[in-house]
Amino acid sequence: MIAAAGFHPADWVVLVGYFIGITAFGIWIARRLRSSQGYFLGDRKLPWWVMVGQSFGTGTNAENPVAQTGASYHLGFATIWYQWKNMLITPFYWLISPWYRRSGCTTVGEIIEQRYGRPMAAVYAVFGIAFLVFNQGAMLLGAAKIISVATGGMISPQGVVAGMTGAFILYSLVGGLLASAYTDFVQGFLIIVLSFMLIPTGLVSVGGFRGLHQSLPAGFFDLYSAISGVDGFTILMLTLNGLIGITAMPHMLTMCATGATERAGRIGQTYGAIVKRFCTIGWTLTGLVVAAMLLRSGDTLADPEHAFGHACLHLLGPGWVGLMVACVLAANMSTCSNFMVNTGALFTRDVYKRYMKPGASDAQLLRMGRLSGLGLTLLGVIFALTVRHVLQAFLFTETIAALMGIMFVGGFLWKRANRHGAMAATFVAFLTYYALNWLATGQVKLVYKWTPSPFAWALLAGCAALVVVSLVTRPEDPKRLAAFFDRMKPRPGEEGREILLLDLPGWFGAGRWAGFWRRYREDVTGFFWGSLSVAALIAVAWGVLQLGR
Repeated sequence: MIAAAGFHPADWVVLVGYFIGITAFGIWIARRLRSSQGYFLGDRKLPWWVMVGQSFGTGTNAENPVAQTGASYHLGFATIWYQWKNMLITPFYWLISPWYRRSGCTTVGEIIEQRYGRPMAAVYAVFGIAFLVFNQGAMLLGAAKIISVATGGMISPQGVVAGMTGAFILYSLVGGLLASAYTDFVQGFLIIVLSFMLIPTGLVSVGGFRGLHQSLPAGFFDLYSAISGVDGFTILMLTLNGLIGITAMPHMLTMCATGATERAGRIGQTYGAIVKRFCTIGWTLTGLVVAAMLLRSGDTLADPEHAFGHACLHLLGPGWVGLMVACVLAANMSTCSNFMVNTGALFTRDVYKRYMKPGASDAQLLRMGRLSGLGLTLLGVIFALTVRHVLQAFLFTETIAALMGIMFVGGFLWKRANRHGAMAATFVAFLTYYALNWLATGQVKLVYKWTPSPFAWALLAGCAALVVVSLVTRPEDPKRLAAFFDRMKPRPGEEGREILLLDLPGWFGAGRWAGFWRRYREDVTGFFWGSLSVAALIAVAWGVLQLGR
């Protein structure tokens, strides 16, 4: 076992080299930027492999290994379902990706406006900006926990985070989504290294997989276990949280609609997520290694979320600690840069252009996108100071997205949904969620510890409100509604077939099933291969748990 004495000169060489290299690369890519559409959407010309890297890099950040390693250290491998809550719905990404590209919009808020009108778009803009700010705060907290423990307190996490923030702000301000997407692809390789580099040395220190099994309770090696706090009902609620929440996340448009083709968006969003699910196995296994190490030494951790940093401190030598810190920063910078662009897009397109300066030129939109993204990104630091636990901050942002997602999903799957039902669904869902948590804890908080029951009731209440209020109030204007769904149809001579996940009540008509394979082949085959990939990953995780038994 290696005990790092501090941050060595070799670590500084690696870290400084990373900062210089990734910033220079981002600025070099940024030379291609010419317009606000290029800044916000990369001119919709990204190849599929960059889309995969962008999806993986943006969807993976420092709080993921911190939260997951801490959870598995504390309660075992089955806690992987906190991160795998989107595992079972990953194939659906293939089905919903065309929603965003075919809308022709720059932000998800503009899709909301097309479907429900301007007032609901304004509500969404407030949510979207808050979501991105909260997430950036959680990422800063995750990075601080790793860096402070991994370096034994020899390097200030605040200083490193400041350097990280300065670097991604620099290339994001200059290059927008174009720089963000390509740097995400490069940094994705570092994130993969981050996910697995601690395991070989850790296994050696505890006697391999056999020693791991001898050190820890048998329940720590279950793929599913109620003892871990993740029972079947919790997994179901986490899955619904992910399925509904992912649709309304403000960065989904850049994840699905910025590729050179519709299929590039489908491949990027689906298989970028698959890569993240694979890396989650590494984080979870690292938690078991730390648990075994501490049991053997008789030590404990005051905070389970220090487990990843503890592994870094005791398993890495000079140079490797610097690489680990660089990997952590890569995980954060890849997401923060994308979120900064999306925050600027939301404010610029849905607030500034809509309410403050409707006649703004493209140059003015580009300038406002940069400035608003910068200002709102800095608010993430404030949120980072208000929460203590990364996992709960992570689940909080996912949950508020799911509560907003009720009206978003409902708008695609049910034509009768209207703006009154959407507003009622959003209000009732949030009110129910916070009221139940307040009754359970007796405390008024912004971020409650996530439990499945309050979320389940909030989801049910929100869906009921959407249906009931939509049925008793005036429908949306038929012409505007028809225009919305017409955008979802394939255009003559363009790539893509008809979309399966549209207007589910329409499935009861015979016309929906005529020529089914010809019309929906792209959806069905993509869903099949995505499902097969999910099954393969679950099999890999099960196989890892059998080693050393």
